Amino acid sequence: MADVTSTVFWVNGRLLPEAEATTSARDHGFVVGDGVFEAVKVDRGRIFALSRHVARMTRSAAGIGLPGFDPELVRRAAHEVVEANADLLTSAYDLLRITFTGGPGVLGSGRVDGPPTLVLGVTPGHEPDPETGVVTVPYRRNDVGALTGLKTTSYGENVLALAQARAAGASEAVFANTRGQLCEGTGTNVFVVRDGELLTPPLSSGCLAGVTRALVLEWHGAREVDLPYDALTSSDEVFLTSTARDVQPVVAVDGAPVGGGAPGPVTRAVARVFAERQLEHLDP
Repeated sequence: MADVTSTVFWVNGRLLPEAEATTSARDHGFVVGDGVFEAVKVDRGRIFALSRHVARMTRSAAGIGLPGFDPELVRRAAHEVVEANADLLTSAYDLLRITFTGGPGVLGSGRVDGPPTLVLGVTPGHEPDPETGVVTVPYRRNDVGALTGLKTTSYGENVLALAQARAAGASEAVFANTRGQLCEGTGTNVFVVRDGELLTPPLSSGCLAGVTRALVLEWHGAREVDLPYDALTSSDEVFLTSTARDVQPVVAVDGAPVGGGAPGPVTRAVARVFAERQLEHLDP
């Protein structure tokens, strides 16, 4: 694996080595999680689906009321930081992280007028496992909250749930929403196959509008429908989608096999279509 400490970051308009890539201790993103972010796939130095990620980040910044987000600046910075780290980006699953925060402020919740903070960096990735297990958790995704559907840096709940999943030998935790319906994972969307039909929770469930989720809907097709939480264990097939996982079959939930304990035919078909299309379309 590449030496992560040798990476170059883009910080507020400057390319800097990691040791110099710092922000204020009063940065509102650090103090209270007042920020938004995106993780973008970099396939052997080529940025995948950047336009979709920047569009979602624009919506997230507007959704939490962060002023000053400049989509064109972010696009330029993305290409600059990827080019600056070209010697490290040799995998099909490297990641570009884009973080935008309220900038330096007070040590509290109130915002102050001042310049925001924009940081971009890359990290070497790895090919996802061909199949995975997930766990259920007792926490509920808030489908009516102020941050619902926004990709913000307020990620503490996801950190806790993911740690519990890994402690149980799984790679993801999946939430129900406040109505007890299937919602999403800590960093993934969920699809299930029931009676041969591919289904996924609608955005009204409180799930994030995932980029990979949207591409699966466009490239393969699926029906968005409210699903019970136990669809995780009662469906014929289950799979996750995300930037870091593409289309990943779920073969166990809470340690018990699901869908026969192996990737099913619909999951395999979706994964094949996604792999083919993303080679054809760099910025779909």
